[in-house]
Amino acid sequence: MIDYSSTFRVAAVQAEPVWFDLDATVDKAISLIGEAARGGAALIAFPEVFIPGYPYHIWLDSPAHSLTNFAGRYLANSPEVDGPQVAKLLDTAREHEIAVVIGISERSGGTLYMGQLIIGPDGNLIQARRKLQPAYVEQTVFGRGDSSDLVVHQLPFARVGALNCWEHFQPLTKHAMFMQNEQVHVASWPGMSWYQPGIPLMSADRQSDATRMYALEGQTYVVCATQVVTPTAVDFFCTKPEHKELLGSGGGFARIYGPDGSDLAEPLAPDAEGMLFADIDLSAAALIKTARDAVGHYTRPDVYTLQLHTSQARTATTSRAADPASPLTSAGEAEFTPVSAKNSTADAPAL
Repeated sequence: MIDYSSTFRVAAVQAEPVWFDLDATVDKAISLIGEAARGGAALIAFPEVFIPGYPYHIWLDSPAHSLTNFAGRYLANSPEVDGPQVAKLLDTAREHEIAVVIGISERSGGTLYMGQLIIGPDGNLIQARRKLQPAYVEQTVFGRGDSSDLVVHQLPFARVGALNCWEHFQPLTKHAMFMQNEQVHVASWPGMSWYQPGIPLMSADRQSDATRMYALEGQTYVVCATQVVTPTAVDFFCTKPEHKELLGSGGGFARIYGPDGSDLAEPLAPDAEGMLFADIDLSAAALIKTARDAVGHYTRPDVYTLQLHTSQARTATTSRAADPASPLTSAGEAEFTPVSAKNSTADAPAL
């Protein structure tokens, strides 16, 4: 049974990481978690790859420039899910009894993923999901997720899901989340400062439009968290004068939207760091669904349906007989799967 009787508070972060410094950014995240808990929040949402920061350099110059100047440091400062830095985040959530959704550049071997850790208020890691499809030049840095990353989880106060950045422009991805009776959605973004005003597609306004539409389409509360580009970021990423023109500044657009698309908190300035708070009453979402339930009475499964492949992708398979000493099973499938954090406490959705 889906409960719509809960009331609680949420917090959305708009902040700059300590660029490409894993331990310092984790410390900053821990401080923000404590601030949210003191403000009465049951859930805090962080931006995309907040740890150790969004790799803005990939939008400013050639792949050779990125490899020479940034790639090694970025890899070295990207956390592993079973590493000590993530353990500190779990301990902090447990200490403050607050749920945390935080974006990380997840390192698994030599590959990075645009991850989101979903942590329960008891400090348990519920899921480490990965962005299904990195966007455009992000593919020069990050690998892809799979359908096991499209899961909504039952937390003590609500059913919570999360997506990164341009996943909010993917109609089928959104519908897969809506079908799981998502009540609170975390939308994690970078600060959208670059290529402005020349390319409106990249603007904070367009990303905010997509995030608000998610709330309207899914009749769900949306907690939108973003990074912000300050002079510190400009100094860090801009090694040539033209880089400054391309990167711009600001780009923050943290928001908290109701299921009718209304703003529930006063936005911060685009170049400001801070935190938004809003009080959530799930009964308001239930009322809106009586008029337009996107996955109930206001849909037509007899006309169209969504098929979601829920199995995890495997990194290796073989058709030969297995060697008992090898990491391959007798069934010809690899025992290892894409990181331990891919495990989830939620059942795969039946869509």
